[in-house]
Amino acid sequence: MGQQNNTYTLHRIILVINSPRFQVLIFQGALWPRGFESCDEPPNYEETSFSDGTVAKGNGTGNGYDIGEHRAIRHSVVSAFGHDTLDRVPNIDFYRNAGSVSGNRAVRPSLHELHHVFKQVSVYGDSSHWALPGDLESVLPQDNNVFVRFGWIKGVLVRCMLNIWGVMLFIRLSWVFGQAGWGLGIVVIVLSCVVTTTTGLSMSAICTNGVVRGGGAYYLISRSLGPEFGGSIGLIFAFANAVAVAMYVVGFAETVFDLLKVQSMCVYQTNDIRIIGCITVVLLLGISVAGMEWEAKAQIVLLIILLVAIVNVFVGTVIPATPEKRSKGFFNYDAKVFMENFTPDFREENFFSVFAIFFPAATGILAGANISGDLKDPQAAIPKGTLLAIFITGITYLGVALCVSATVVRDATGNINNTIAAGMNIVCNGSYAAACENGWDFSSCAVTKCSFGSMNNFQVMTMVSGFGPLITAGTFSATLSSALASLVSAPKVFQALCQDNIYTALKFFAKGHGKNNEPIRGYVLTFIIAVAFILIANLNVIAPIISNFFLASYALINFSCFHASYAKSPGWRPAYKYYNMWLSLFGAVLCCAVMFVINWWAALITYAIEIFLYVYVTVKKPNVNWGSSTQAVTFVSAVNNALTLTGVEDHVKNFRPQCLVLTGAPKNRPALLDLAHCFTKNYGLCLTCEVFVGQKTRTVTDLNAGMEKNQMWLNKKKRKAFYSAVVCDNFRQGAESLLQVSGLGRLRPNILMMGFKKNWRTVDYADVQSYTGVLHDAFDFEYGTVLLRMTQGLDVAHIIKAQEEFERGVQEQKDLEKEQLKEENKGKSIFRKSRKSSQQHLTPTGTGSISVMAPQSRQAVTVNDRLMSINTQFQRKQGQGTIDVWWLFDDGGLTLLLPYILTTRKKFKDCKMRIFIAGQPGRTEQDKEEMKSLLVKFRIKCAEIHVIDDFNQKPSSYNWKVFEDMIEPFRLHEGSKSTTNAEALRKENTWKISDAELDTFEEKTNLQVRLNELLQENSRAANLIVVSMPIARLGSVSDYLYMAWLDILTKNLPPTILIRGNHKSVLTFYS
Repeated sequence: MGQQNNTYTLHRIILVINSPRFQVLIFQGALWPRGFESCDEPPNYEETSFSDGTVAKGNGTGNGYDIGEHRAIRHSVVSAFGHDTLDRVPNIDFYRNAGSVSGNRAVRPSLHELHHVFKQVSVYGDSSHWALPGDLESVLPQDNNVFVRFGWIKGVLVRCMLNIWGVMLFIRLSWVFGQAGWGLGIVVIVLSCVVTTTTGLSMSAICTNGVVRGGGAYYLISRSLGPEFGGSIGLIFAFANAVAVAMYVVGFAETVFDLLKVQSMCVYQTNDIRIIGCITVVLLLGISVAGMEWEAKAQIVLLIILLVAIVNVFVGTVIPATPEKRSKGFFNYDAKVFMENFTPDFREENFFSVFAIFFPAATGILAGANISGDLKDPQAAIPKGTLLAIFITGITYLGVALCVSATVVRDATGNINNTIAAGMNIVCNGSYAAACENGWDFSSCAVTKCSFGSMNNFQVMTMVSGFGPLITAGTFSATLSSALASLVSAPKVFQALCQDNIYTALKFFAKGHGKNNEPIRGYVLTFIIAVAFILIANLNVIAPIISNFFLASYALINFSCFHASYAKSPGWRPAYKYYNMWLSLFGAVLCCAVMFVINWWAALITYAIEIFLYVYVTVKKPNVNWGSSTQAVTFVSAVNNALTLTGVEDHVKNFRPQCLVLTGAPKNRPALLDLAHCFTKNYGLCLTCEVFVGQKTRTVTDLNAGMEKNQMWLNKKKRKAFYSAVVCDNFRQGAESLLQVSGLGRLRPNILMMGFKKNWRTVDYADVQSYTGVLHDAFDFEYGTVLLRMTQGLDVAHIIKAQEEFERGVQEQKDLEKEQLKEENKGKSIFRKSRKSSQQHLTPTGTGSISVMAPQSRQAVTVNDRLMSINTQFQRKQGQGTIDVWWLFDDGGLTLLLPYILTTRKKFKDCKMRIFIAGQPGRTEQDKEEMKSLLVKFRIKCAEIHVIDDFNQKPSSYNWKVFEDMIEPFRLHEGSKSTTNAEALRKENTWKISDAELDTFEEKTNLQVRLNELLQENSRAANLIVVSMPIARLGSVSDYLYMAWLDILTKNLPPTILIRGNHKSVLTFYS
């Protein structure tokens, strides 16, 4: 570093890693006085050649440029503005292709160069900038609810096991294994468990994807697949639960009948079962209607009884059989009996009919999901409890069935005299060989149907057990608990369906009664359906009917999980991760196949009913929106299109403005929104954004409340725009967040639009710093930047608020008048005084402004009317006039493109565009022809081209005085102080404008003041003015000086737009 006469030449060498070699960029030749190292003068560029012949061209950031590109410094830039500037005036070479044969492609200075060329960046960075905020989600909100919540054992496991351990366990399980043999019997149980397990996995995923409210399978399916599927399956699922009441009650009645039959108190089985069943269901209905407070505690008691009964079966198999039990076919564990029961022996049945009868025993897996709202942690409880219940009950069914198959023969006479005497030479073979080898002759069962054995006696479990009454108690517990649960579930599901108003004709059943909103009408309907099926009095007939309906429900639950997973919706975030979309699809197909296997004509009827209900709901189009996966599939299509677009590189011909507009609430700054809408219309992305400043806990409510409200307002006003908002500690942080994360793929904003901060001289410095910081951030993130200034300001929030309050008051007045009319019809008028009071306090004022609770002065009305008129001018068609474009610096063409887009809109079609450029004295015509040629190549028409060659003149003393008065409150005036005092002032008031800063940027300041004079002179009558925005170097130009530049530049002008592109081409003349 050399030094002569208090000046020095600064050489900066920036090493840029560009593997496998580095590039060297040398800034050389800038001569600055001592103490003015941060001045605005740009360095010249020296190209450094490397051994391989390439040339490194610096851009201040270490990015090289392609070979064949060069930086051209037009001398007219210096003479036009009176000082050296790195900014370039518009030039055709900036828009050429890299391989152009008509001329070399010039590279304009990047936005980063203009903004950061003198910014020192630490190699290692500042560790403080990497300090991560605390995990805001680590502290969970306290649950202040005092309601009783169930854990996964009591809330899910117990309930599911009680529902799965139903009537089949003690009454039909031995019969199933007698018919199918324990070989195919295992297949029956395993196939049932496969269906329920896949459904349980799918249900676990759906249940943990949000709060599940009342409605069971209906709620799960409707909220996942939409009202069409949910409405059709809701009726079927409610009906299946109603029929399940009949099945469990008939099972209970059969057990009671067998007990009474022993006492010779019952003779006619069918009628007696009907009578017992009807009496039982009446008692259950009374309990349901009266209240279920005892249910939670009773669940544990019922479970204990069931467990004891199951253990009693296992204990009974090892107790030596008495002659009476042997006569009924029980021989303790015997290998010959076990092997004899291996093969099937279907009697008037087949595998599928037996499976159809058993399958309802596997239902009940939704018992825990139905009360998810009462669980402490449903996301953990439902998967754990449901799947564990399926596993435990499946093992229990297998264990009990295999024990019975190893100890009980299929047929027995029950006659203790049918023993084989000792010494009789009888060959034991055939179906009764096992009994024969144990000394019993049951061969008569081949001729006459016997009453005992696993094929004939439904009370085999009672005989096998160690203590028969425990089995009876277990049967009662299983059947009554399941029947009661179904009797409660069916009306609840039906009520949820009716409350959603899917079927308007069923609205009658939506009404609830009492503090718990009990569906009394649904109870009565369920009771009628249950009684109708109880009259069938045959468990084997009722069970297959339920099987088809439950399988249809399970099929749609599996399909719901598959469809939601396939849609890839961001809203599909189940906490339970152990599921697979293809396994869910397999489960859905399996359920459909099993339906046909059980009963093909019943399956067809079920599907016909589903299709009919689906079409009915689709045609009726209920007014509901549950965010179904069907909607998500539509979104997926849009995402796929966006991803396809992402795979295509950006091309300058396809550039379109995509605006991020800091409007606050969209209706508060109509001029800014209307102008952005003119830029994007229906062809580009427009984001209206709002930053809520303050603590999150205080502002997040306003944010959430405004999201949908503001988006609906945009839709209502037919503004093709999106609304977005953030909460931050200050405005700059919020805007920075929006700049960084807004958009998706190619659908990202590339332009920041803001309003000019009119009150910058009266607000706190923090607000000014935050405002200018947003501009700096936009430059850093390479956004094009647009500032709109209206003479009267942009914010009309106070007028909008007054209008809303007035309209609310008018509505209240209308409501009062309606009430008064009703009372007058009754001979009363008690609301007359209130109406009079309301009329006195609500006063409309003018065309757009409203006063609430107090009349406005005529002056205030005039001001508000004028403000509203000015800020809505872009909603009206613009008259004949001009759009004056002052394209002073080449920013990629955005300053020219945006006003051109305006001229293509209907509102601005009568406006002609005039172009103003900077030119060198003596070559005005040449510069004009060059610009004319460029516009012709761009195919952009303009009415006039003006070349301004007197930018370097000093501004008038009056205007300079206006500028000095503007910055006077923010000046440091350290030049009149001693060196020590001046240094202290600078340290204490770093934000103020120093004398040194004014001296350094005197020429750029003069330019802004002079430019305002030229604008006043040439564009005072324009409809709209577009000017290239000046850039302040980060860290060199103080915030107040930058605001003063923007203010003095746009002062006392028609609506003015300051535009600065990101210095990447948005225009091209190539086809």
